[in-house]
Amino acid sequence: MSKRKFLELVKGGHVRGWDDPRMPTLAGIRRRGYTAEAIRAFAAKIGVSKYEGTIDIAVLENCVRDDLNKRALRAMGVLRPLKVVLTNLPEGKSEEVEAVNNPEDASAGTRKVPLSRLLYIEQDDFRETPPKDYHRLAPGREVRLRYAFIIKCEKAVKDDKTGEVVELHCTYDPDTRTGGPSANRKVKGTIHWVSAEHAVAAEVRLYDHLFSKSDPGDVEEGSNYLSNLNPNSLVVLTGCRLEPSLASAAVGSRYQFERQGYFCVDKDSAPGKLVFNRTVSLRDTWAKIEKSQQKKT
Repeated sequence: MSKRKFLELVKGGHVRGWDDPRMPTLAGIRRRGYTAEAIRAFAAKIGVSKYEGTIDIAVLENCVRDDLNKRALRAMGVLRPLKVVLTNLPEGKSEEVEAVNNPEDASAGTRKVPLSRLLYIEQDDFRETPPKDYHRLAPGREVRLRYAFIIKCEKAVKDDKTGEVVELHCTYDPDTRTGGPSANRKVKGTIHWVSAEHAVAAEVRLYDHLFSKSDPGDVEEGSNYLSNLNPNSLVVLTGCRLEPSLASAAVGSRYQFERQGYFCVDKDSAPGKLVFNRTVSLRDTWAKIEKSQQKKT
């Protein structure tokens, strides 16, 4: 795209400035969390050619994933929270589990993550009527909490008006904790979580491609490139819950939210108000399965 079109996007309010994380500018990709090393790796991979060509954006995103996988600290963050009550854990009692900071870098060490009676998990990690090959939480099913123990869903509590599930009552098996007598007991699913008592609130901005087509200029007669703007290129989530280790995260810091993707702290953050930008998502196997099943129906 030309600079003239970039200027139109900015002046027309279609983006939030030249450093909008959706913009293919240095300021934009820096704010999104791309590293210089990832950009260099991308440049080396595509090489130099005398002919005009198009490179799939997935090549760049894979370079970013590969780089951040080696350097980004891990953390747990729940973007769309669903309450879970561990009914056999006494009220007021909390425990700590040990979590790995980066499995690709042993020198990154470990951290302590608190766990209490009331937790948050992702809404997508529960299905009242689970489809085939769904190995997350469902009534009567067990999953392992990441770094912790196995829990079993005993009851789903619904909102009286909407009928939506708003809370799960689960029991946990303390013997399945790491180092416990039944630590090796196998279940098919592992999910991430945060302790409600200790969680940090945050706004998370999910960025996607700015245009719905790889070539923004591919339009019908009478239209222009603006007709290809992706209406879902930015989704802002409020009320997200993150583990307490992120409370003092500095602007520009990069993390992998386990099972979610790579995120960085945005400059809009302020004391008591964390804002994270999604740099790039992880490859979600179940999401692909579910999408293919929907196409078949």
